[in-house]
Amino acid sequence: MLSEKIAEYIGAIDEAVVAAVNAGAARVPALAARLAAADIQAVRRVADLDRLPVLTKDDLLQAQRADPPFGGTVAADARVRNVFVSPGPLYEPRLAGPDPWRWGEALRAAGIGAGDIVLNCFSYHLSPAGAMFEEGALAVGATVIPAGVGNQDLQVQAAAAIGATAYTGPPSYLKALFERADGLGVSLPIRRALVTAEPLPESLRAWLSSRVDTVLQAYGTAEAGLLGYETAPGSGLALPTGVLVQVCDAATGRPYTDDSVGQVVVTLLRPDQPLVRFGTGDLSAWTLGPDGSLRLAGVLGRIGEAVKVRGMFLHPRQAAEALAGEPGLAAYRFVVERTDHRDVLRCEVVPTPDAEDGLTERLRETIRSRLRLVAEVVGVPSLPEGPIVEDRRDWS
Repeated sequence: MLSEKIAEYIGAIDEAVVAAVNAGAARVPALAARLAAADIQAVRRVADLDRLPVLTKDDLLQAQRADPPFGGTVAADARVRNVFVSPGPLYEPRLAGPDPWRWGEALRAAGIGAGDIVLNCFSYHLSPAGAMFEEGALAVGATVIPAGVGNQDLQVQAAAAIGATAYTGPPSYLKALFERADGLGVSLPIRRALVTAEPLPESLRAWLSSRVDTVLQAYGTAEAGLLGYETAPGSGLALPTGVLVQVCDAATGRPYTDDSVGQVVVTLLRPDQPLVRFGTGDLSAWTLGPDGSLRLAGVLGRIGEAVKVRGMFLHPRQAAEALAGEPGLAAYRFVVERTDHRDVLRCEVVPTPDAEDGLTERLRETIRSRLRLVAEVVGVPSLPEGPIVEDRRDWS
């Protein structure tokens, strides 16, 4: 049954993928070169792309450094409205057109639409997340409060005064807003929430559901936009339009036609941004929804060493680049823990004997500015051998 559903999905999207990839190759020489290197003269079906090596985030980063700003993934004649910067740095375009990241489809599934006022608590600063959800909310006819992150008192007061009926942001942040509202004696009118950027364990979903009528989870990336969304709690992630989603063997890139766990690999159906066979680094598997439709089983882990902290990736390589050459620093490691459904990041540092006063404060600012993460910096006498990024979170 599962293999048949996968075949049906590929068959239904095959023509659109072929048209988008071939048109993209005609407009973007870098894609044409990738296809030629894989001995693909022309794409006639989705299966032809199986010979194309998966494009990793590191590949994209190197391509952008060699051919800034987008590494040959955007057509020269494409209208780019904004350029966002993710850790790396990785530059991500916001192309012209309504809802270019397709999040409106997930918002509709959560019952958010015309008449709703959405409290959007994703960052608007360099990161594309805030703009992604604003575009999606506007596409479904909703009004948006661009709340961003931080200053919870003001966010709570604004949401209550304006009458916010819906929320977009990480689930842990919604819990923090309700707790802050309780402390201020304010009633939040939020009744629908679409959450993403971090796991939604059942204990947290249950807590939020005691306050909010509808709490659904979605999944996407900064590079590709929406890649899956719930239609009911625990229903698996329905596949959106406008993108080919595959689950592939992490070593070979071969697409799975069963329920094996593999990397989520995507191809955008946009000739002006032909991101083809892009490996998200996220692990998932195929499953069937309550209605028998093909769905993703959710994010089941990550490939490699990168860790997502409060919606932002922390990669050991990026951490090493950020702290390289810092005077007074002999050794360090980052530790991620989970307290009351919130990520807590700590950087343990070993000072050199001649380290000056103020080392921890300086490193805290370096981490904030270069990695865009808030971390507690703690001096320790020594550190054990091991990874420089350690994830100790319990998602139960």
